[in-house]
Amino acid sequence: MIIVETVSELAEALTMMRHPAKGVGLVPTMGALHEGHSSLISRASSENQIVVSSIFVNPTQFNDKNDLLNYPRTPDEDAMLLSDAGCDLLFSPSVKEIYPKDHLLDLDFGNLDKVMEGQFRPGHFRGVATVVSRFFEIIRPEKAYFGEKDFQQLAIIHEVSARLFPSVTIVGCETIREPDGLAMSSRNIHLSSDERLHAGIIYATLLWSAGAVQTGSVEEVKAEAVKRISAVAGFRVQYLEFVDSETLQPIVSWQKDRKQRACIAVVTSKTRLIDNVPL
Repeated sequence: MIIVETVSELAEALTMMRHPAKGVGLVPTMGALHEGHSSLISRASSENQIVVSSIFVNPTQFNDKNDLLNYPRTPDEDAMLLSDAGCDLLFSPSVKEIYPKDHLLDLDFGNLDKVMEGQFRPGHFRGVATVVSRFFEIIRPEKAYFGEKDFQQLAIIHEVSARLFPSVTIVGCETIREPDGLAMSSRNIHLSSDERLHAGIIYATLLWSAGAVQTGSVEEVKAEAVKRISAVAGFRVQYLEFVDSETLQPIVSWQKDRKQRACIAVVTSKTRLIDNVPL
């Protein structure tokens, strides 16, 4: 695996490696990698001749400076995981390399960024859209791979690609989970031992909700789901929404002819966990 830190080194490496018949698959990450990221690399490797991954803790998508400072960083372990998973080229740039100018992408996402994460993390998706656009500009991949755990982010990236980079195919990949169902996340290391012991309740409750909402009212199911998770000491449901999978707008009833999803954010003593399941 080749490791580069500057845009010029990246361009040189890609020129050396790229071939008209060889597709480039991109897996952007912020590091602190786990099996979920390995699965993205494996998927990209199976569908492309060249796999590029990035490790970049993007400051523009953090609305809390402490969250940015405390974000876990494990560069040596990350490089080993990427290499073992089949990554060909790792791009690990500085902030100045990605943002030579103080510029944020100015795109109107309609209501996609107004709900759920957008309500609690102002400016987050503008930062995500900016850094993804930057990577698409300098890497020019044929495909880019993102986990479905960040379902709202995936919807935003689909929109960015459709408007600005129509040649890039966005591939959403299934959430990889721990044996108890907890979605794998870089933030899981911040859970206390007791919180980790009970964290499987989030996924279990989402699964229950996905079935219950098909026969009960949305509000009744939501109230019961919040009650179940809140019964765990230190767990607070920041939001639980049943939404249309395309518009991300809240639904009032289950419709079997529409793709719909249950999305949740749970705050613990030191971190915040998000997850989602299809209804």
